[in-house]
Amino acid sequence: MPIIANYDGVICGDDFITRNVLQKGGNGILKVISKYGIGLDKIDLNAAEELGITVTNCPGVNHITVAEHTFALILAFYKNIPDEIIHTRSGQWARLIGHELYGKKIGVAGLGRIGKEIITRAKAFGLEVFAYDNLIDKKFAKFNEVKICISLEDLLNQVDILSLNMSLGKDNYHCIDQNIIVNHANRGLLIVNTARGGLVDEQSILHGLDNKILSGYLTDVLENEPMEENHPFKKYKNVFITPHISSRTYQSVERQGLLAVENLKKALI
Repeated sequence: MPIIANYDGVICGDDFITRNVLQKGGNGILKVISKYGIGLDKIDLNAAEELGITVTNCPGVNHITVAEHTFALILAFYKNIPDEIIHTRSGQWARLIGHELYGKKIGVAGLGRIGKEIITRAKAFGLEVFAYDNLIDKKFAKFNEVKICISLEDLLNQVDILSLNMSLGKDNYHCIDQNIIVNHANRGLLIVNTARGGLVDEQSILHGLDNKILSGYLTDVLENEPMEENHPFKKYKNVFITPHISSRTYQSVERQGLLAVENLKKALI
């Protein structure tokens, strides 16, 4: 961002806003970084604070669409939807046997807005719900009959489906690693990640798939995006990848855009 010093405020999407970028802005007239979206893991918040640059984001704009996308992936996996569409488009009538969601156990790691929306939908599907978070909304958990787990390891021990809905920080980088998959995951666990690619050690996912510990990995995010040309995930039929689109609906994009502009205006007044 060589011209960032020329602007009072910037709206950023998935750009890395590093200390170097912020220092260039701070040497000019930059006062505000308005994040289009929620996650702030690509912005050096410590540097922004030191330089007196305000950082805003858009909480509460995409929890509905991300929760819907999570269940779109889960249903597509258990009902063999991608394979069946490919078969019928090629003229085949291959009637594969799928699985019901009803009665399965889902674990939600991260009980923020998105996690809560997933739990609401999980209850409608007849899933038994477990959750883990450092901060638990006990009123919500009690009302929705959520079984609270004391650790991420405990959560994986209990469930058939794990939905990752945590923000990414230094304390939970690669929290889904080989140790937790090998020693704590129920055999046949399905992992769904609509949060951040850095939560997962991708080599450990491959190990879990190769050793039949995991039944599949459904993800909207990768540690390095766009996806590398020779990414090993591409070889696995039980890995579903969507290109970071879980929040990309017309409704959500409009909400995020309007709020990002509104945040910028308020911060500059």
